[in-house]
Amino acid sequence: MGKIIAIANQKGGVGKTTTAMNLAASLAVLEFKTLVIDADPQANTTSGLGHDPKSVNTSIYECMVDGIDVKEIIHKTDLEYLDLVPSHIDLVGAEVEMINLDNREEKMKEVISDIKELYDFIIIDCSPSLGLITINALTAANSVIIPVQCEYFALEGLGKLLNTIKIIQTRLNPDLEIEGILLTMYDVRLRLSNQVVEEVRLHFKNMVFDTIIPRNVRLSEAPSFGLPAISFDADGKGAVAYLNLAGEIAQKNDLQKVTK
Repeated sequence: MGKIIAIANQKGGVGKTTTAMNLAASLAVLEFKTLVIDADPQANTTSGLGHDPKSVNTSIYECMVDGIDVKEIIHKTDLEYLDLVPSHIDLVGAEVEMINLDNREEKMKEVISDIKELYDFIIIDCSPSLGLITINALTAANSVIIPVQCEYFALEGLGKLLNTIKIIQTRLNPDLEIEGILLTMYDVRLRLSNQVVEEVRLHFKNMVFDTIIPRNVRLSEAPSFGLPAISFDADGKGAVAYLNLAGEIAQKNDLQKVTK
């Protein structure tokens, strides 16, 4: 049965989509059957994996609001072991439409329940907010990865997110765990980056992944070609870092590579 990992931080620009897309791709390269769910109305994971959001007729939005079977909208990607459930801009309206629904915080959990046994990992890319869609993702997930950028306001809002996670653990999903805090956009040349790494490791200790994601041009370029970094430049520092992260997560969860 697949492990469901949400990638969440209400602060924008911390590398959530980059992490969701490239972690999922790296797990797939390690031959774990992986599904990435784009739960962000900006649909950047969808486009970054080679699908035009404008041509998406049915997305995670229709599954949550209208009860469409998610199996009908799973898209293949260029990687054999990686599938995608796409998003589009209509997901913005989902939060309003879901307000009056029963068990509105559990709609994504219901959507995923029929497919989680088909995958080793399900990765959910959350929007930069703590709205109803993100709460749905955290309610559906087994764990959450929190990307934190190695920049000045790195810890801004992190306390609020951790408090939200505690509320969800108390009221909606007692089994939700923090998979880890992921340091992103690291520049070894900057004293500030190194200070942030030290500060985050000091405060959160074992909660922080060993892997650190560097600031990397090829990592930024890859989505414009509709490719994850590992398909765009497999030897690049960014691609190697996400492959290391995938290995770290697999090891943490005592999983071995899937063989054909």
